[in-house]
Amino acid sequence: MGRGLEKLKIYGLSVRLEIFVHRIVNEKFPADEKYRSSNQLKRSSSSSSDNIAESYGKFSFGAKINHLYIARGEMAETKSGIERAYLKRFISKELAEFTVNKYTELIKQTNCYINFLKHKKSNS
Repeated sequence: MGRGLEKLKIYGLSVRLEIFVHRIVNEKFPADEKYRSSNQLKRSSSSSSDNIAESYGKFSFGAKINHLYIARGEMAETKSGIERAYLKRFISKELAEFTVNKYTELIKQTNCYINFLKHKKSNS
């Protein structure tokens, strides 16, 4: 595939987590949650990847950073949704902990990338 966006570590991790969350929702959630928790988790996990991609395509540092802030919010939303899925007994504690830990890692990496762009912006 491409050589730019696909090389961005946070994008790759976000896409892998998006696919993972979709599988969890499709395989573990009850059918009556299709238009509630299931749909919201799918949308927030997809939005994380979409906003990282949109950030990558922006020209100004400010626009790039703004979309990364949005992506980070969607990551936090997905992480919270996974935690609540465990509390609702849709998924196991182990699956929830694994997924939450991966989202925590992604949020930290996104923060590092934001700081990198801020530093680059201030040196331009």
